[in-house]
Amino acid sequence: MPTPADTASALTTATTAATSSAIQQTGTNLSHFSWNSDTIMSLLTAGAVKLLTAIVLWIVGRYLINFAVNLLRRTLVMRHIDPTLTRYGLSILNITLTVLLVIGILGFFGIQTTTFAAVLAAAGVAIGMAWSGLLSNFAAGVFLIILRPFKTGDFITAGGVTGTVTEIGLFATTIDSPDNVVNIVGNNKIFADNIQNYTTNPFRRVELKAQLASTTDPAAAARLLSEAVKRIPNVMATPAPEIEILEFNLLGPVLAVRPFAHNNHYWQVYFDTNRVIRETLMTAGFDAPMPAQAIMVQGPGLTPPGL
Repeated sequence: MPTPADTASALTTATTAATSSAIQQTGTNLSHFSWNSDTIMSLLTAGAVKLLTAIVLWIVGRYLINFAVNLLRRTLVMRHIDPTLTRYGLSILNITLTVLLVIGILGFFGIQTTTFAAVLAAAGVAIGMAWSGLLSNFAAGVFLIILRPFKTGDFITAGGVTGTVTEIGLFATTIDSPDNVVNIVGNNKIFADNIQNYTTNPFRRVELKAQLASTTDPAAAARLLSEAVKRIPNVMATPAPEIEILEFNLLGPVLAVRPFAHNNHYWQVYFDTNRVIRETLMTAGFDAPMPAQAIMVQGPGLTPPGL
């Protein structure tokens, strides 16, 4: 049977062993904690390096993109490419290269670019639904540039507006009307409507009318007007002015007076022809067209004809 001294000795030995085991476990945990701290520092250092590298890549990439865009701009200007087409091409190049640069930087960080592409596609669908009107104007603008129904400086009628085209933008076209009013028309409205370009052909026909009295000989009036119109400055000899009977109304015959003029002289010929019509008919002594109405006066006891 163990004595109290043996029991105390056994307890002391067990306590010492437990203490020693606890100290060893604590040392192991501290060693593990130290390893984790080193790993965290390594990760932070690597992340900082990658971030600085990404910033450098962005700066260098943007510099190269700007260099490429400016180089293309100088080339297009030297080749006298249409300014609107130049702006479209430079914008598309800038946006495309910037997107590729962003995707490359994200790939450098280890981000899956396929996921990024899916996010872009989803964002594009959402933006397209919200900005369907703007995108339709943008698409119409692209077709206007490709098909070229008109260019900057042309005098057109499009989208219910008549005037000179000053700019073909990404989403709208700017037209200055003859009364010096700026009209900004959506490209989709222009492309969906009829477009009349008065500048494409080198000359135009002036459309005017001359109202004659019922007592006037239309053939004689046409001969006089033909000679007078030919003497107007900037009226083209070929094609020759057209002066023919257009119609008859209650006042008398109506002559169509149609001289041809270069686009630059259209309005000058238009106004001069109007003046010449009046002066020629007055000088010839033709009666002024006046509305006439026959009135039958019936006396007492007279029976109206046909009764």
